[in-house]
Amino acid sequence: MGRIAALSLILALLAPGFAFGQSTDMKGMEMDKKPQGTTHKAVGIVKKIDTDKGTVTLEHGPVQSLNWQAMTMTFGVKDKSLFDKLAANKKVEIEFVQQGSNYVVTAVK
Repeated sequence: MGRIAALSLILALLAPGFAFGQSTDMKGMEMDKKPQGTTHKAVGIVKKIDTDKGTVTLEHGPVQSLNWQAMTMTFGVKDKSLFDKLAANKKVEIEFVQQGSNYVVTAVK
């Protein structure tokens, strides 16, 4: 029983250090966020175009600059002339930026 009590005491004393270490790591992750205006690139397939809303939905591959996995998501489209380069089921390479909480396509290849 003495060993269990000693182990419990040691763990209780170390717990605040573990909590501090976790919060420090999370602060570091927050600092790794990319600033707004940074251009990112993705390659994907156009799934849906909504010119009325000014959006395009893409099934895109990983975006390394944001540490994103492949996913399907909707982007705003900065310039309506970019819709000329978008067609359903077409493979495209896009450049995009973050604007507020949204991501906006700035170029299509």
